[in-house]
Amino acid sequence: MRYQAFCHAPLFCFLAATGWSAHGDPGQPLKAMVLTGQNNHGWQVLSAHYKNILEQTGLFEVDMVTSPPSGGDMSEFNPDFSSYDVIVIEYNGDYWPESTQKSFEEYMENGGGMVYGHAVNHTFRDWVAFNEMMGIGAWGGRDEKAGPYVHYRDGKIFLDNRPGHAGECIDAHEFEVVTREPDHPIMRGLPPLWLHGKDELYSNQRGPAKNMTILGTAYSDPKYEAHWGVEKQGTGEHEPMVSTIRYGKGRVFGTPMGHVDGGAKPGSAWPAIDCVGFITLIQRGAEWAATGEVTQKAPEDFPSESEAKFR
Repeated sequence: MRYQAFCHAPLFCFLAATGWSAHGDPGQPLKAMVLTGQNNHGWQVLSAHYKNILEQTGLFEVDMVTSPPSGGDMSEFNPDFSSYDVIVIEYNGDYWPESTQKSFEEYMENGGGMVYGHAVNHTFRDWVAFNEMMGIGAWGGRDEKAGPYVHYRDGKIFLDNRPGHAGECIDAHEFEVVTREPDHPIMRGLPPLWLHGKDELYSNQRGPAKNMTILGTAYSDPKYEAHWGVEKQGTGEHEPMVSTIRYGKGRVFGTPMGHVDGGAKPGSAWPAIDCVGFITLIQRGAEWAATGEVTQKAPEDFPSESEAKFR
């Protein structure tokens, strides 16, 4: 493990010691699956990180489920989603079998939980239900057929139906995240503005954006050069950085933050995922996706407006 186990508040210490879940069931922690195995980013690093930081809360029991490698035989890949309170997806690769897709759709429709970050929003362009679960996506051949560009203007979601490629990425840098829904359980107690560790800032994401709530944004500054897209600089838009989706009875938490280079070695440090802001959002987002509530308190070492913090 890359971090020491810790408790943010006495409640967590109690949960860890007694095994009571957020549902109030004695001896039953929330069950989380980290689903991984293919990604153009460093999935070995990030999936292990997810497992680690969820277990640190004392709320989750975490299993790792790894797909066959790219180009491998996916016919028998059929995880038992129904056994879990939340599925944390760190996957960008080959399509799952149709039966597995249907199983995941039913899991979410019936009240399951899903968490995703960063390059996951590249995957499964032609899986309609999955794109509705994510709300917005990028790259992977997406264009206006995927839905409108999704930005944040004048205190609300702004949908832009211009045609064009989905996904831009400006130079990695520390950037400010603005809290847009301070009363949402995931954001409650977090500062109105905080500095995120050096990360790729995704912009010009597009998608169906149904039943979507934007909890936090970041400004794509035109002073930065854009890469991996068709623009030459930042968009000048406030881009979604933290969002939720309601899909059927299910709950989805997503963020485009969390870059790790492909080929990164397990155990290596990455400011984007070691940022306390990112860690806190994943921990809280997973609890909300699993239960609809958040019991975790804002950590004392959360980033400020002027300083990113890391673990």
